[in-house]
Amino acid sequence: MFRCLLIMSDLVTLNVGGRLYTTSLATLTRFPDSVLGAMFKGRLPVRKDQQGHFFIDRDGKTFRHILNFLRSSHLDLPDDYKEMKLLRREAGFYQIQPLMEVLHEREAEDLASEKNTMLNISLDQKMQAVHLSGPDAPQAYSLGSLTIDVFSANIFCTSGAFLSSLGIQICYFFNGNLSPVCGEGEGQNRLALQWVGAVEGLPEEEYTLQNLKRLWVFNKQVNSLRAFVEEVLKITMNQGFCMDSSHPSSHDFTNTKTVRLIRYRCS
Repeated sequence: MFRCLLIMSDLVTLNVGGRLYTTSLATLTRFPDSVLGAMFKGRLPVRKDQQGHFFIDRDGKTFRHILNFLRSSHLDLPDDYKEMKLLRREAGFYQIQPLMEVLHEREAEDLASEKNTMLNISLDQKMQAVHLSGPDAPQAYSLGSLTIDVFSANIFCTSGAFLSSLGIQICYFFNGNLSPVCGEGEGQNRLALQWVGAVEGLPEEEYTLQNLKRLWVFNKQVNSLRAFVEEVLKITMNQGFCMDSSHPSSHDFTNTKTVRLIRYRCS
């Protein structure tokens, strides 16, 4: 650990989480009260990697946007940028106050433009035959089959941010592992799910061999469409959604093939 003593015209190569960036010292110290300003004006200790590059143990991919803001004072992100939460966290770490203000303003604009949010869930269930083979006796095998229920849910939401947060709470269980379904959908506003419930008499290894995924919602295994709807309703209604009174009929919403929820925002 040491304090850097550099001339303002020097070029600086940074290793941020394994990614290399080269910029000027003037750019890094543009905001003296930031963490980068303190590091490269000698007020905070810095480290170097084995190649002599200054090392910062933060997310290397996101630092691209941090550095571009230091260069231009503009936050230019791709239209489909999906890592705002990470970018806010990194901006908070570097304590770049103008960037934090821009992110706060953008978040407020997103909320204002998202006055009403609609969530539509289309459900389906079909039968599928699963063919099994197993040892009947030494050097002898028998064939068998099971008919199982396969469930599917296609979710559309006008808020990609909410759908992403919902997808984190829905997990596939496959090959002994739980993994969030977020990112497996058809786009930022759509999420397509397909799973089976627990099948009596089906050995655990057969789920993997037959490529059969089970589903968990908020740490609870889901073995039917009704259970899926009930668990999703718990999450969405806790986030301010309510049932669309016109679709479906309110007296039978857990048995319908389509569920629609609305979240109203104040003007």
